[in-house]
Amino acid sequence: MSVVLKVTEAAQGDWAVVRASGEMDLVTSPALRQQVHDAVADGRHSVVLDLSEVFFCDSSGVGVLIAARRLMRSCQGRLRLILPARGAEDGSHVNRVLAALGVRRLFEVYPDVAAAVDDDATPLSA
Repeated sequence: MSVVLKVTEAAQGDWAVVRASGEMDLVTSPALRQQVHDAVADGRHSVVLDLSEVFFCDSSGVGVLIAARRLMRSCQGRLRLILPARGAEDGSHVNRVLAALGVRRLFEVYPDVAAAVDDDATPLSA
């Protein structure tokens, strides 16, 4: 069985919405890193990473998210994550991993694309 991460990008207003689905690990996470770099190279400095369909994330995936945050900050850009709740008690896998590592507070997290691209929306609490 091969490990797959599907990454697509679509524009929504001023935002580049990068959707990832599958597993983010050492083998697959470079595809997400490349998509973020491509968006910035194309002049997109407002990026939403929709991780609502990512069902596994290891430290390599977390490293890509932190690197994306650093890249967006270096170009005075904005980075927002979509990490919707899967269940009342535990939330998404990526959310749990970020929280366990103590880095969830570094990111602005929203429940869906509509909220993430709305400049008046309030991020979810960490």
